[in-house]
Amino acid sequence: MGARTEGAPAVTAEEARLDRPAPREILRLSGFDSLAPRFADALADAGSFAAAEETVVRYGSGLWRRAVDRAQGRGGAGGGLSRDDDRPLYWSRLALTRELRAWQPRFGIQEEGRARLLDRLERASRGQDSIRYPAGKGVKRILLTGFDPFTLDRDTRISNPSGATALALDGTWLRTSDGSLARVETTVFPVRWQDFADGTVERTLRPHLSEVDLFTTVSQGRPGRFDIERTNGAWRGGFPDNENLSRTETVPVDDPGTQPQWTTTTLPYTAITAASTGRFPVYDNTSVTELPAGSDTPVVRPGGPTPGSAARAGGGGNYLSNEIAYRATLLRDRLGLNRLPGGHVHTPVLDFGPGNTDPATGTVTDATFVRNRLDIIAQVRAIVAVAAGSR
Repeated sequence: MGARTEGAPAVTAEEARLDRPAPREILRLSGFDSLAPRFADALADAGSFAAAEETVVRYGSGLWRRAVDRAQGRGGAGGGLSRDDDRPLYWSRLALTRELRAWQPRFGIQEEGRARLLDRLERASRGQDSIRYPAGKGVKRILLTGFDPFTLDRDTRISNPSGATALALDGTWLRTSDGSLARVETTVFPVRWQDFADGTVERTLRPHLSEVDLFTTVSQGRPGRFDIERTNGAWRGGFPDNENLSRTETVPVDDPGTQPQWTTTTLPYTAITAASTGRFPVYDNTSVTELPAGSDTPVVRPGGPTPGSAARAGGGGNYLSNEIAYRATLLRDRLGLNRLPGGHVHTPVLDFGPGNTDPATGTVTDATFVRNRLDIIAQVRAIVAVAAGSR
């Protein structure tokens, strides 16, 4: 196994959480705990940078495929975790990046080279470079994104239903509400401010927006409800990310001189909210927080922003869920795809069951937790089917 070397790069705040009991238990129960040791051995055998890059891509894409297969009922499920669980993917990725960060090859490696390998591993293990749609007419194409778990210092057992949905739907076919057939491709994004500033959303989505019939970004939102977020704001509110870093600023994008304060959904929110899609209520959320024109005092506007105002929170807040919606819809508009249905869906918060709410004493899963996640996944699928059939 590849040994850590004196002076090797330090682990990140995310990677450091791997040593806590819950992540170790999640990896053990899923059978994903063997991936990092095998990856370290493969890296140790790499005799060149090219060989190392091939290893990184192979393990990264293999991790994504294994997580998708597990979620969709293919291959072994491991031990005591249900197949719908997104957490083995998250913690396994961090186990691999920690090994890659510590790896000291015989041929030497510069910081730039290691950064390239880390980027390749991230993209491959998130499905970002494996989005493929069938050619030909008669099939609708849907792009859906999810997120990693977050607020893990509060509870390292946390799952993110948007990430679980991405695994459950990647590469699947669904029948839309108008009877047409649709292919769904998915990817998962990190909960890190810097990755978004570096353009990970635009780099991933830009090649595909012109070929899809609908896109939706998805994240975990409020307890007990779905929200179709009508308006997205160009503001970062500073809540700490998974690296425990905060950013309070205008969303950084290319060509900031033409950057709007607000973008809007083109999802068919009226049809979605009117449809029977599952047990959770679905709302058309029009509220925002703004600085009215000429004012520096934030005001909540239930009906949406007023002319000339500056964003302080979109309907989905001012964290990375709002930012991915803002970036995706801004990219849609800048590409001239204004009629393309796209926007953001917030899922209910995924809760553990009664008696299992204390992270210090609770188990990593329970029947209520699994049932809620399965219901959320099924309802997102139903919402997407309605949206894709309502053009």
